[in-house]
Amino acid sequence: MQIGEKVGDFEAEAFVDGKIKRIKLSDYAGKWVVLFFYPLDFTFVCPTEMRGFAKREHEFAALNAAVIGASTDSAYSHKAWMRDMPEVRYPVIADTTHAVSRLFGVLKEDQGIAFRATFIIDPDSALRYYVMSDLSVGRSVEETLRVLKALQTGELCPVEWKPGEKTLGKA
Repeated sequence: MQIGEKVGDFEAEAFVDGKIKRIKLSDYAGKWVVLFFYPLDFTFVCPTEMRGFAKREHEFAALNAAVIGASTDSAYSHKAWMRDMPEVRYPVIADTTHAVSRLFGVLKEDQGIAFRATFIIDPDSALRYYVMSDLSVGRSVEETLRVLKALQTGELCPVEWKPGEKTLGKA
């Protein structure tokens, strides 16, 4: 998948605010979507990321953005794990078939888990940003918010740009 391409609709089982249900990307039509993949439940770095997104979820919502987590664990694993993280209320996809991880090109085939990756999808379902990292390094929720805000300006944003600073004009 390339920047600017439309992300095809997909459906997956997810653990959402205490319940297991099916979600589709099209459920979020008209919103920005921040989709982040992580390797496994019950690990060391992953809960720091889950809590980091939960802590700032209201900021994403204020920007018309939905946060969605995803791993290759089952919804029942997510349910058990979330007992220790009641603040995580956003959907967490249970990609046991690996279909969503493959769609986004983040599946570590030899282990059947997803790399750490973050995707920002615009309200028209176009992929606007992605970053993928080694399994051992957690991502920055602050940077994800900064990039989302930069994309929403519709303008050219220079290095280290922060909201409220001058842009370089129209793209």
